Amino acid sequence: MAYTEWRAPDAARTLICVHGLTRNGRDFDSVALALENGYRVICPDIAGRGCSDWLPDGIYYQNSGYLSDLATLFAHLGVTEVDWLGTSMGGILGMLMASMPGNPIKRLIINDVGPFLPKAALERIAGYTGKAPDFADIEALEAYLREVHAPFGDLTDKQWRHMAETSALKSDGGKVALAYDPAIGDNFRTGSFEDIDLWAYWDAILCPVLVVRGENSDLLLREYAEEMTRRGPKAELTEIAGCGHAPALMAADQIAFVRDWLAV
Repeated sequence: MAYTEWRAPDAARTLICVHGLTRNGRDFDSVALALENGYRVICPDIAGRGCSDWLPDGIYYQNSGYLSDLATLFAHLGVTEVDWLGTSMGGILGMLMASMPGNPIKRLIINDVGPFLPKAALERIAGYTGKAPDFADIEALEAYLREVHAPFGDLTDKQWRHMAETSALKSDGGKVALAYDPAIGDNFRTGSFEDIDLWAYWDAILCPVLVVRGENSDLLLREYAEEMTRRGPKAELTEIAGCGHAPALMAADQIAFVRDWLAV
């Protein structure tokens, strides 16, 4: 498993940033640059994404395996306590780990996901995951990302290009593809889709939690985000205007509330 590390020499705390289903750790470059003076920031590429190896069969792309890999990463880094920022899938993994007795998470930020996952949103995500074609060049790949990830919010041209460049994998004939294993999508679509209820895990979390929700999110509906403030760890909730699933956390004001909340 590959990871990117950002670190000040005297950083006393470690922040792990875990990306969404088809993304990679470089999505957090802007956050890491803003926080590296006070944190050791670790941004892993979960198996099958980014620079990490692909697994031999799509059936192995499971949350249990990802959590095991992350525990191994913590041992490799020599850390026993972390703060956690997770987007979508990364938020689910943080929620699952934080529900375990003796877990290492001290503060948890969950970006646009929660303990209830609606069937309709899962079907939408399954509709594009693993189905992207090869692209003639980086510009074509960027155009695809702008369309598929439009709910990320009002990103600048520079931010979209950065996302494209850090999402690209050289393909045959000089083409480029997205840097994740298409088998992730095949596995994600296995079986019929139903609502997923993870409230039992949420209710077991004891650490402080901040929930970030995109104003127009179809994965974290407002009613469930508000319920997250009333039960379990009774999270703080902030909503990002003009975003769906999921806020990119690249804008200065979004990074600021992440930094300020972690500093408390």
